Amino acid sequence: MDRGRQVGVATYDVFVRSVLHTLDALWQLARLAIVTRGRLRGRYWHWRRETAFGNDPSRMPPRMERVRAVLRYGHWVGRMRRLAR
Repeated sequence: MDRGRQVGVATYDVFVRSVLHTLDALWQLARLAIVTRGRLRGRYWHWRRETAFGNDPSRMPPRMERVRAVLRYGHWVGRMRRLAR
């Protein structure tokens, strides 16, 4: 296998992993939304937001950074659930 093809395969592998990572995170977040009965403004989610980002709106990270953080949290939830099995 030549070097160019190896780089292409590695890039494809990274892409597939990132797609699977995102899908897993979305699945876990959807599962959490169901478990909390869709109360996204409820006590659990309020606590989660405060813990992750604080409660000072002027110090909030930009929207895309928050989205990435939420996806990382969703993926982490999935990893913890798999470890608990």
